Amino acid sequence: MPLRPSGSAKVARDPVHHPLFARCYARVSVRAETRMGMAGVRDRLLTGLAGRVIEIGAGNGLNFARYPNTVSEVVAIEPERRLRRLAVEAALRAEVPVDVVPGTAEALPVKSEAYDAAVISLVLCSVRDVTRALGEVRRVLRPGGVVRFFEHGRGGGRLMVLTQRTLDRTLWPALSGGCHLARDPVAALRDAGFELGPYRRVMMPENGPVLPSSYCVLGTAWRPEGTG
Repeated sequence: MPLRPSGSAKVARDPVHHPLFARCYARVSVRAETRMGMAGVRDRLLTGLAGRVIEIGAGNGLNFARYPNTVSEVVAIEPERRLRRLAVEAALRAEVPVDVVPGTAEALPVKSEAYDAAVISLVLCSVRDVTRALGEVRRVLRPGGVVRFFEHGRGGGRLMVLTQRTLDRTLWPALSGGCHLARDPVAALRDAGFELGPYRRVMMPENGPVLPSSYCVLGTAWRPEGTG
């Protein structure tokens, strides 16, 4: 007689599950390449990278086609199943080797000090624990390894910051795949022990309405040499 599953048995779920947001993001992000100037931002984010790279929160893989040929390997972490499937398709079209792997920023499924560079692009807004996620980035980078980041966060005057914080406490995270508007990525990187390099503020869209999500920063940081 065949065994029946226990009523208490649980079906394994992805740690991040936002299917409706994933569908919307996949469409909007492709349009943003030209309409919001994201293609140029991705070029500036990735230029000059070399060696082994880990990309955290790869989404639907729009960065993959823009990695320079000095990159020997990209391991791309993406927890959301639909976006990960799109990222796999993008990896097949990339000119550098890309391996798309399930996982979360707070528990990267890779060895310590294994990467020359880490790419963080529009992901710190949505991770559950920013401190733990950046601790993982520091763990997997070799000493002296570089972080390239493009993130949105807190910005504007007092009224805009109040709007961002109000949205974070109410509807925005539920509607936007766990995204938060009022986080400070530069301060988070500094607090996590990274050495900040050059960075600059960017408005997205570059020419258009100013939204609570418009305040972005593009820059570079390093894991200090000789540190754990």
